[in-house]
Amino acid sequence: MKKNKSHPNPQAFIPLPSIQGDVAKEKDAYARLARRILITALVISLAPILLVLAITLNQYDQATREKIHTTLSAIVEYNRTEIDAFLREKTANLQSLVLFSPPEDLQDPQVMEAHLRRLRRVYGPVFEDLGLVSATDGRLVSYAGPFRLGPADYSKAEWFQEFREKPQAVSDVFLGLRGMPHFIVMVRTHDKEGYPWILRATIDFEAFNTMVRNLKIGKSGFVCILNRKGELQTRPLQDINPHTQVYQKLLSTRSGDSLIFHQGRDKNGQKQIYVAGFLKNEDWMLISQQPESDAFSDLHKIRKIGILLFLGCALVIAFLATRFSRKLVLTLQRKETEKQLMNRQVIETGKLASIGELAAGIAHEINNPVAIMVEEAGWIDDLLADEDPQSIKNIQEFKASLGQIRTQGQRCKEITRKLLTFARKSESTTEVVQINDMIREILPLCEPRARYAQVNVETRLAPDLHPVLASRTEVQQVILNLANNAIDAMESEGGSLSFESINHDDFIEVLVSDTGPGIPEANLKRIFDPFFTTKPVGKGTGLGLSICYGIISAMGGKLEVESMMGAGSTFRILLPARISAEENSASPNP
Repeated sequence: MKKNKSHPNPQAFIPLPSIQGDVAKEKDAYARLARRILITALVISLAPILLVLAITLNQYDQATREKIHTTLSAIVEYNRTEIDAFLREKTANLQSLVLFSPPEDLQDPQVMEAHLRRLRRVYGPVFEDLGLVSATDGRLVSYAGPFRLGPADYSKAEWFQEFREKPQAVSDVFLGLRGMPHFIVMVRTHDKEGYPWILRATIDFEAFNTMVRNLKIGKSGFVCILNRKGELQTRPLQDINPHTQVYQKLLSTRSGDSLIFHQGRDKNGQKQIYVAGFLKNEDWMLISQQPESDAFSDLHKIRKIGILLFLGCALVIAFLATRFSRKLVLTLQRKETEKQLMNRQVIETGKLASIGELAAGIAHEINNPVAIMVEEAGWIDDLLADEDPQSIKNIQEFKASLGQIRTQGQRCKEITRKLLTFARKSESTTEVVQINDMIREILPLCEPRARYAQVNVETRLAPDLHPVLASRTEVQQVILNLANNAIDAMESEGGSLSFESINHDDFIEVLVSDTGPGIPEANLKRIFDPFFTTKPVGKGTGLGLSICYGIISAMGGKLEVESMMGAGSTFRILLPARISAEENSASPNP
C-alpha cells in the first residue's frame, strides 16, 4: 500500500514553533491579566485613602498655621510687655529717687554712692552707675560708679541733645566716653531755684542683653531688638544683617500697638517667620525670627507619617494583589524552573563522572612513562655503582640528579595515585588507617586554594589518635570535600580553616571548622539532601555533602554540622576507633 506523504499523521508530527508560540502567548495573557487586576485593585483601594489623607492634611495644615500664628503672637506680646515694663520700672526707680533726694543733695558724691548701693541691693547689678548732669550745659556734676569720668561734658552727646527737654527717656545703645555698649535711663528734675537737672543711670547692657537672648522661640528661633535706624540694641543668637530688606520693611510698617506677622527669606535663602512689635514708645522694635522648618516641624512630621502610612497601605495592597493575581503564573514558572534545575544537575553530575573517567585515563597514561623514567634512573644508578668513582668526573652531581629524578618520579606517581583515588571507587578498600596522616596528606591539596582565598589553615591533631577501620580514599574524599566547601564559603572575605582530631574511649572525632558567614538555620535540615545546594548554577551539583554523609554512615560513623550566621560552621565526623588488645588491657575498667 502506498503511503500518502502529503497527509502525515498529526500525532506523529507536532510543529515545535507553534507550541513555543502558544506557550509565549499564554504567559503574556497571564501577565496582562495580572497587571490589570493589580492596577484595578490599586486604584479602587488607594483612591479613597489618598482623598481622605489629602483632606485631613489640608485641615491640619490650616489649624497648625493658625495655632503657630497665635502662639508666636502671644510670645512676642508677652515679651514686649515684659521689656517695656522693665524699662518703665527703671525709669520709675529714678523718679522715686529724685522725689526723696533733690538735686542739692544729689550733688554730694556720698549721697549718690549711697543711692547706688541701695539700688543694687534691691535690684541687683542692673544699675551700673548714677550721674547728675546739668540740663543747661551738659556738665557731669556728681557721679557714683566704677568709672572715673571726671567733669565729663555731655553737651554734644546725642542722647543729651535729643532728651534734654523731656521729663524722662531711655536712650539707644551707644559706646559713649567709656567705649563700651550701654544705654541710659534718665529723668528730668529741678532744684529749689528752678534750675533744670538730669539724673541719669547706666543700665547694665549684659544683664539686659541676657534677658532678651533668653527669649528663645522654638529650637532655633531667637529675639532681637532694633531701633528706628535699624541698629541692633542687643546681641542676637545668630549672625544677622539688620539692614536687609525684611528688617527694613518691618521697621517701616506703622502698626501702633499691633503685632506684625511676616513670612520671608533670610540672607541665606531659608524661609523664616517674623513676628514684630514696637516698644519704648515705638523707638524700638522687638523682632522674633524662627525658621519655618522649625515652626512647622510637627506639621512636617504629620505629613511624613501620613505619606508613610499611605505608602505602607499601597505596598500591602500591591503585595496582596500581586500575589493573588500572579499565583497561578508563579506556580507554573516554579515547576518549570525546578524541572530545568534538575536537568542541569543531572547534566553536571554526568560531566563530573566524565571528568573522573578522563582523569583516571590520564593518570594511567602518565603512570607508564613515569615508571619507565624511575626504572631507567635506577638502572643508571646501578651502572654508576660498577664504575670507578675516580674515573668519572662530577659523579656526585650525577648521583644527585638521579636521586632528584627518582624523587620527582615518585611525586608524579603519588599525584596520579591520588587522581585515581578520587576518580574511581573501584580502588576503595577498607584498612586500618590513621586519620592524622590522611589530614596531613590532604593539606598540600588545600593550601594553594586557601592562599588564593586568603584563608589561614590550622591543625590541632591529637598525638595519640586511635586508628580506624575505613577506606582511605573515601575518608580523604570526605575531608577534602568539607575543606573545599569551607574555602568556597570564605572566598570573598578570607578567614580561618582548622582541622582538629580528638580521642574518645571507643571512637574518634574529627572537626573541620571555618569562620565563614555560616549556614542559615532553614538550610541546616536539608544540607545533606541530594541535589540541595545554595551555590549558583554551574558552581555545584548539591551531591557533595550527600555523598559524604553516605560514606561516613557506611563506615558506622556520623556526620554532623553546627553553624550560626556570622560565626562560621563546624562539621563533625565521628568514626568508631580500632583499639588493639594491648590498648584494651591498658585502659582502666569503668
